[in-house]
Amino acid sequence: MKTAAIIVAAGRGTRAGGDIPKQYQMLRGVPVLARSVAAFAAHPGVSQIIVVVNSQDDALFSETLGEGSRNVTLVHGGASRGQSVRAGLEAVTPGIDAVLIHDGARPLVSAEVIGRVLAALEHGPGAAPALPVTDALWRGAQGRVRAPEPRDGLYRAQTPQGFRLAAIRAAHAAHPGGAADDVEVALAAGLDVAIVEGDENNLKITHPADFARAERLLQEDAMDIRAGNGFDVHRFGPGDAVTLCGVSIPHGRGLQGHSDADVGMHAVTDAIYGALGMGDIGQHFPPSDPQWKGAASHIFLDHAVALARARGFALTHADVTLICEHPKIGPHAPAMKAEMARIMGLEPDRVSVKATTSERLGFTGREEGIAALATATLVKP
Repeated sequence: MKTAAIIVAAGRGTRAGGDIPKQYQMLRGVPVLARSVAAFAAHPGVSQIIVVVNSQDDALFSETLGEGSRNVTLVHGGASRGQSVRAGLEAVTPGIDAVLIHDGARPLVSAEVIGRVLAALEHGPGAAPALPVTDALWRGAQGRVRAPEPRDGLYRAQTPQGFRLAAIRAAHAAHPGGAADDVEVALAAGLDVAIVEGDENNLKITHPADFARAERLLQEDAMDIRAGNGFDVHRFGPGDAVTLCGVSIPHGRGLQGHSDADVGMHAVTDAIYGALGMGDIGQHFPPSDPQWKGAASHIFLDHAVALARARGFALTHADVTLICEHPKIGPHAPAMKAEMARIMGLEPDRVSVKATTSERLGFTGREEGIAALATATLVKP
């Protein structure tokens, strides 16, 4: 099942205060919307990300996501939430089976919640996270309690709310509008919606106090500093250039691999996955999957960086050593350093690209291929 995430962020969020809409305001140094997008960008079950914004917010959106915006489909929303969701549904690419519809102002959604919704969609047309109501409920008027309200069977709704694509498209097309969320639209169309376990931390930022609560939740974890190592090798074959750390270098032969065989970028990507304890490129982008044949390696590096950010880590440093006799790396190292820094969103002085030979020993000494060794450092404040 291939799934798209539609992140709805076209509202103005005036109750939250501030000079700009709440989804673009900072939460521990990262914009709210950037945190929401990163959570889905890092999830292996999500194939496409669509962000629905107000037509006046294009510049804010680009500033908020930076280089990450190139992997996102940007759509302009409407005057209501329903109109914005319909715009997002129209932007889903062919071949997608299901959608996750998420509030852009829920920046702390976890991979576990996303996974539970996806798992439930394997068995039905709709699923959504929720938490049982545990407080006593009253019905009131004019500032007075009028009657108790039974809480049995009541839940607090959260997002992402997931649906089979064709079913929710038809439900929205038939709905007159004014629904509070997409579950309401689905129920009106007769769809069965499963409830999965939500998360107390998956709060929606609505008022100024919600920023303070989200800050506290992000601060609960003590500082976590991790270092990961990556190693990769690609052999030479036919070609007239090699791509190393994102830079094409003319050479009498090319590097062979399922993707573009950028051995340096692969090593850094694996170093980030290693620091997270989350395997390697092959686990996230299997070479048996034809969609990754010839893929540009920045796709893998983007994914690893987004995965780190979604888990609250900042990538603070990356160091890669290329091991080869030829081509000569020195003249190209500044361009490689700059390109790697750009992709990872780091200052150039936090990236190192260097090279060494193996003194004519081994497969690199015989010029049969190129190897790379990398280290990456992650910090969770």
